[in-house]
Amino acid sequence: MNDNTGSAFTGRVEDIRFVSGHGQFTADIVPANALHAVFFRSPVAAGMITGLDCNAAKAVTGVVTVLTAADAAADGVANMIWTGGPVREDGGVTVDSPRPLLSGAEIRHLGEPVAMVIATSRQAAADAAELIDLQIEAADDVALSVENMLDGPLVWSGTNDNIASLHRQGNRNEVEAILSRSTHVSHFEFDISKITACTMEMRNSIGFIDENGKSCVTTSAQSPYQLHGELAQLFGISTDEVRVISPDVGGSFGMKGALYREDALVVWAARRLQKPVFWAADRGESFLSDEHARAVSGTASLGLDKDGNFTALWVDARIDAGAYLSRRTKGLLNNMGGVAGQYKTPAIATQMSFFFTNTMQTSPYRGFGRPEATYVIERLIDQAARETGHDALALRQQNLVSPDAMPYQTALTFLYDCGDFPRIVAAAAKNADYAGFAERRKDSESRGLLRGIGIANPIEVAGGPLKQVRKDIARITVRLDGQIVITPGLMSVGQGHETALARMASIRLGVDMENIIYQQGDTDLLPSGKGSGGSAATVIGGAAVHVALNEFVAAGKSIAAGVLGCEIDHVAFDSGLFSNPADSAQKPMSWIDIAAHSNATGGMSVLGEFLPPDVTYPNGCHICEVEIDPATGKISFADYVVVEDVGTVLNADLVEGQMHGGIAQGIGQALGEILKFDETGQLISGSFMDYQMPIAADFPNFRVSTIAVPTKINPLGAKGVGEAGTVGALAATMNAVVDAMASAGVRAFEMPATPHRVWQALQEATQ
Repeated sequence: MNDNTGSAFTGRVEDIRFVSGHGQFTADIVPANALHAVFFRSPVAAGMITGLDCNAAKAVTGVVTVLTAADAAADGVANMIWTGGPVREDGGVTVDSPRPLLSGAEIRHLGEPVAMVIATSRQAAADAAELIDLQIEAADDVALSVENMLDGPLVWSGTNDNIASLHRQGNRNEVEAILSRSTHVSHFEFDISKITACTMEMRNSIGFIDENGKSCVTTSAQSPYQLHGELAQLFGISTDEVRVISPDVGGSFGMKGALYREDALVVWAARRLQKPVFWAADRGESFLSDEHARAVSGTASLGLDKDGNFTALWVDARIDAGAYLSRRTKGLLNNMGGVAGQYKTPAIATQMSFFFTNTMQTSPYRGFGRPEATYVIERLIDQAARETGHDALALRQQNLVSPDAMPYQTALTFLYDCGDFPRIVAAAAKNADYAGFAERRKDSESRGLLRGIGIANPIEVAGGPLKQVRKDIARITVRLDGQIVITPGLMSVGQGHETALARMASIRLGVDMENIIYQQGDTDLLPSGKGSGGSAATVIGGAAVHVALNEFVAAGKSIAAGVLGCEIDHVAFDSGLFSNPADSAQKPMSWIDIAAHSNATGGMSVLGEFLPPDVTYPNGCHICEVEIDPATGKISFADYVVVEDVGTVLNADLVEGQMHGGIAQGIGQALGEILKFDETGQLISGSFMDYQMPIAADFPNFRVSTIAVPTKINPLGAKGVGEAGTVGALAATMNAVVDAMASAGVRAFEMPATPHRVWQALQEATQ
């Protein structure tokens, strides 16, 4: 692993707290006097509520109240308030899809909350929930996939079809004309499965009123300021009257990025009852109530000229939006530019159709649109290589954008500021011994195994959203005892920012790591903050800390100049001490001295901010090698090599850790993760007995290295790393699997690559 800073790294400071059981997660800080909430959820995926009797539940000992949609309507909080509504660029009819806090009339997906039971204990609330009498006239037909949905059962009345939103990019007529003149056109049907985040810490929330009368929620979330604004809007109050606290968070991956119904409901209940209210999901409830992800299918066509140069690309994507549409559903819209990949394709056009279905809403999950876009182009290139007799690596290399073409405007929205794609790909091919693959395949075949190699050259947009970049802020404080407090607007939810930012401050301010306090996740600490998401934490939030640190030193110099009796420009700062080199008799000033002379209560504090001029584009090359036992369909990994350009590497171990986690999630989806429903909308993979989560033994020893082409978009030169692993892994893994299966005559295969499905496809190919 290359560390471009050239400095040693001593490990993550937060890990001791976590592995020793001293983390402070939401469930660890539930007030002793808190009431407990349990949600009664719809047992069907679609239907009309004809009756709801909660009297027996209310009579259970310990039950304080049972709240329903009628209560929410009476308090003026019936529906969640969404932004980013429907668009139909095909001229079709659109409908709004308000999401009720509690469903009181129509059910649109399995597990919708119908009633909220609040009791003095979780057990009492759970017992009472079983006594609720719900009458539902279940729908005769349920909309479960985007296939044939133009004439299927409508999720929302008032429209002619289930298209929630439809968007077009590029010039389709131009692309079709070029494809018609191309020497060869490869057509690819893709089906990227619906999955869910399965975070280690399940969602949970505590609603309460604090000593200042603020409406508060403590919750496992990655973007507390996002919830902050949404709660204020929901209750019709100012943000000054709302507080959101996110303590330690056990995984998020985008799924915990905005306000959920349950978060809003515990705050509403706390306001109504004037007592803290706690709710925690178990794993089964999480499968029902956590927002789902991916679920993109469609067709794509790639044209090649007689020499193998890409001529044009057309992508028609159908996205399962679930029962409700919001800005969180439409991540592919900003990230579809990734289908351009690292290639100089002259013309690209896409159509994205978001469909309503009777399932949970889809929303961000690690990469959010980026893995999907990369999957389409990288799978398509492999198919084109097989059809035309080209080597898959060589075909990619001849079509790569060269570094001297930077900045490079792609044919579909993205403008790459910098990068050296050929160098990255060549390094990965060398590290993976791509040239020796044919011999390794022969060896596998001699042992009765199929061997395949898969390549993916991912590129992603980071630090966005695209064309909507937003600033982040950070506060640096020196307390009277000399300790430094870092308060960033970003949110660490497992990435190691507590270590990274403390280390940054330690180096810049000349103080030991032990004297740095990191605090985050409380909206009372800062006026705003971006939180975590979009690989933006370091490139924007970290840059804000960098700016704040520089301004902090400048402020220290200003105070020192007054005390030392010299001009600011004459003050030297080194190893945590301010001095006047022209007067060596004067004692240098420490940070304790600066705090004491700052005339500020509690010490000196500086607020810094950073607004990037544009997004960044991390990129890399993943090469995956697998073996398949045709007798069982079992896939094992022979190797997995990554060379990644994430810009300047600030902490090599943290970069490698992020890559490992991201790759694992991409492989997990490729090999087995999928949410499956029966014809009535019942979830049949709603537990880890049925939903195939990967385990450590499933993975190879990932070989990760970096080559940095620093960006000028931010002062750190960093491009972002949080999503890079997943963006490349999904395509690289499936390309390797399909390459192995193609050697046995399988012409087409889509995820999940479970042993049974692989075995079945191999059997069918030999018949």
